[in-house]
Amino acid sequence: MQDTCRLYTDLAWLWPMWGDAATEYAHYCQHVTGLIRQHARRPTTTLLDIGCGGGKNVLNLKRHFQVTGVDLSAAMLAQAKELNPECTFVQDDMRTCRLGRAFDAVLMDDAISHMSCRTDFVAAFRTAHAHLNPGGILVATPDVTTETLQQNKTTTTPSTRDGVDVLFIENVYDPDPTDEQYETTILYLIREHGRLRIETDHWTMGVFFLDMWRRV
Repeated sequence: MQDTCRLYTDLAWLWPMWGDAATEYAHYCQHVTGLIRQHARRPTTTLLDIGCGGGKNVLNLKRHFQVTGVDLSAAMLAQAKELNPECTFVQDDMRTCRLGRAFDAVLMDDAISHMSCRTDFVAAFRTAHAHLNPGGILVATPDVTTETLQQNKTTTTPSTRDGVDVLFIENVYDPDPTDEQYETTILYLIREHGRLRIETDHWTMGVFFLDMWRRV
């Protein structure tokens, strides 16, 4: 099945409805900030968010750091800029991005899971390391590792905004456990004015053993 990644293009308008920035993302960013404060070997004032998406993490992290965000999707960056007009955002590829400056901390959230082969995975980490000040800290938080992936896991998330009801149905499946990829398939049940339309999305994602994350 061909990859679509429509959540980052024509269906990007749904992204603000999936997960509340002030609650769900705030808890995650509090955890990230705690890790940085605990393990940083230098004062940490600047942070690069690689794969920042629609800027929900930036919304919370900017309370603690001067945040710059990088993402490949123009549609997602437009949302990030609207949510965080005082922050800097750059459209670029995490595998090849070089901003010409370094940061005290670098964050790679679940966007790193889109690195669906080892070559891309390593390239993204090289990007992260290239943007770290001496003594800086990298925080990488994958959705899953090979050890934690739950076969055929399905989650549902309902949301309502401005008269639109959406049910996000996300399924994770690994058709070949011997390789380093898995599939994420998403159904979007969208009801506007009582009328239902169903949209679909399909992503090929990378999955690696925890030891690989530690060694890279």
